[in-house]
Amino acid sequence: MIIDMIISLPAIVVKLSVSKCHIRIQQITVRFLMKNLDTMGYMGYNIINHYAPKKRLWNSKGIDFMEPKYLREAGEAFAFQAEPIDYKRCDAGHINDTFFVNCGEGNDGYILQRVNTNIFKDPIRLMSNIKGVCTHVAKKIEACGGDPDREVRKIIETKDGNDYYVDPDGGYWRAYLMLDDVISYNTPDSAEIFYKSGVAFGKFFNQLADYPADTLYETIPNFHNSVSRMNDFKAAVKEDKMGRAAEMKKEIEFALTKEDKCSYILDRLADGRFRLCVTHNDTKLNNVLMNAKTGEGQCIIDLDTVMPGSVLYDFGDSIRFGASSAPEDETDLSKVYVDLDMFEAYVKGFVGELHDSMTKDEILGLPMGAYLMTLETGIRFLGDYLNGDVYFHIHYPEQNRDRARNQLKLIADMDEKMDQMNEIVKKYL
Repeated sequence: MIIDMIISLPAIVVKLSVSKCHIRIQQITVRFLMKNLDTMGYMGYNIINHYAPKKRLWNSKGIDFMEPKYLREAGEAFAFQAEPIDYKRCDAGHINDTFFVNCGEGNDGYILQRVNTNIFKDPIRLMSNIKGVCTHVAKKIEACGGDPDREVRKIIETKDGNDYYVDPDGGYWRAYLMLDDVISYNTPDSAEIFYKSGVAFGKFFNQLADYPADTLYETIPNFHNSVSRMNDFKAAVKEDKMGRAAEMKKEIEFALTKEDKCSYILDRLADGRFRLCVTHNDTKLNNVLMNAKTGEGQCIIDLDTVMPGSVLYDFGDSIRFGASSAPEDETDLSKVYVDLDMFEAYVKGFVGELHDSMTKDEILGLPMGAYLMTLETGIRFLGDYLNGDVYFHIHYPEQNRDRARNQLKLIADMDEKMDQMNEIVKKYL
């Protein structure tokens, strides 16, 4: 019953937003959700972000009114250097709930996360993936004289020696050491920064070149299966749960014209032209922590989607995010295009680091990797908008719509520039 009631609330509030009573309806909506947040989970969290994004109340402990149940119990369960003093919510990221943990002056800081089990169905195997990969990379770093505590994610165990804490409601929590003297970028300020991120992801890929990819658990099945993603998108269009398909008719028709391209990577993995490797699968620029002093890539983060895949996945996701001329929710589409200087800077860094670990077919296929990852992300944003914004965290009601239009504009621009992208890649064979 709660689910049925809540699904209709966003439409009610939007329809009433032009009337004098819409503020009161919003207040009732938020209060209802807050009382039922444990039942509603991430759907409730997303809807609250729709209608109360600026209504964050902070107490003396630094906790906002969206404090999850068992946050403090989870923080106290981990073997931090000292007991936590306060927590601050991190609003970055689309999926998990993330908090910065302050353990007092002179002590390390930490990252505490509640895993979104609506997305990651088996958090125990998820953490097994992350631990295996981090342990493998740490050994490589140590063998080269590096500092594994600073160059790969360091998992903090609980006080009883586990890699995760399970709260009384079955919620899964994990913790990492928070690094100091590092910076991250949501968009590259220069081609040099984007080049260095390409080097960093290329290095990470190389460190895992001898890791047995087939032993990794598929944390999100068919994550970069573009054929499956297109089928999911078509189902969302057909169901049109929120009555939004008519509004998005032009975008839907454009996306469907690209269906024949979706099997490009899968076909080549199947026939052996592309290799199955360990891939990060979420290679946005802000998943590289840069050394604040040297500007070099230092640590790759957000390892939830480390799975078997193609190197084209990692390259492509970086390009669709970092070589775009604008943020992924920019609404002025005249500002959205593929920056070929950024594209070449990343190719130079990524392929330069990986050249001997890639086949000629894989290098020549990189532009199509960028194309497919952009298309895939665009139809995922659009599908989520049609489904009622149940997957991606949003900060205003139309954000997934805006994200989808943005990504599809990039696809249209890549259609125009594909020959140039292919020529750039050939320079680095």
